[in-house]
Amino acid sequence: MQEKLRSHIEKIVRLNDEEFELVLFHFSIAEFRKNQFIFKEGEKVKQAYYVVSGLLKLLYTDSSANQHIISFAMEDWWESDFYAYFTQTKATMSLQCLEKTTVYCLSLESYQHLCTHIPRMERFFLQKSNLGFIGSQQRILSLLTTSAKERYEQLLERYPSLLQRVSKTQLAAYLGVSRETLSRLYS
Repeated sequence: MQEKLRSHIEKIVRLNDEEFELVLFHFSIAEFRKNQFIFKEGEKVKQAYYVVSGLLKLLYTDSSANQHIISFAMEDWWESDFYAYFTQTKATMSLQCLEKTTVYCLSLESYQHLCTHIPRMERFFLQKSNLGFIGSQQRILSLLTTSAKERYEQLLERYPSLLQRVSKTQLAAYLGVSRETLSRLYS
């Protein structure tokens, strides 16, 4: 498992063995069952999560109790309620496992320590944040400017394996359409 984390980091920055040992010291490993919540809305968010194996969904429940899937996170992705994580406030979203999931956990204190003591890690986290920001903007634009069919086709093109791992109901919630509309898109 350590090799996965090191390989992930070294796609962006190189670390010597001593630096990687320090990085590893600041992460903990956690395992979660299918359908288990890592955190729920209203709880304090203490960690950011790097997915080693499994699948997560970040969801928001509106005042009418409708659930909106903000994102899915599969292997080699990071996820959290980042606003709550960085401000150390209560979550406005919930993070749930869709499969048995293993993650590396990083507290804010450890994140800050790594950025201070290994400047390359600050560059790594900045690059990951930038890519996440770009992904979020693209998702927002897609929701605003494309049809449900186009969003479905984009998802199919970008993440074909995801369609085998999530239910049609969850896929519909992510795409912002009803389950019935999604069924028409499948045919």
